[in-house]
Amino acid sequence: MYTLDMREVVQADCCSSPDLAAIRADERDPLLDAFRALADPTRLEIFRLIAAQPEPICVCHITAAFAVSQPTISHHLRVLRDADLVTVARRGVWAYYAADPGGLERVREALGGLMPRPLLAAR
Repeated sequence: MYTLDMREVVQADCCSSPDLAAIRADERDPLLDAFRALADPTRLEIFRLIAAQPEPICVCHITAAFAVSQPTISHHLRVLRDADLVTVARRGVWAYYAADPGGLERVREALGGLMPRPLLAAR
């Protein structure tokens, strides 16, 4: 099997070098946590429900919206909290969840960073 050596491509001078901007570990790890959290279909839908609300949503409404058990919803919410995608506020015995603006912005910037510069300029 033949593997392409990038030095051969550069030496051939056939094209321009690709932009390769590495992501620092302190920026990469929180993004990976967010993308892993959103990779689960149920968590993605829970996050979409929370993010669509103009005000924090009670956990009772989140639990009622899904055909999974309350402990499973709690697990998914913990993963979303750990990824800094949602915040929680306690009011008596109830917990209210809201989308974390910082987490949303971090994911938005990461996705925007995947778009080639000419396409960004054309927007």
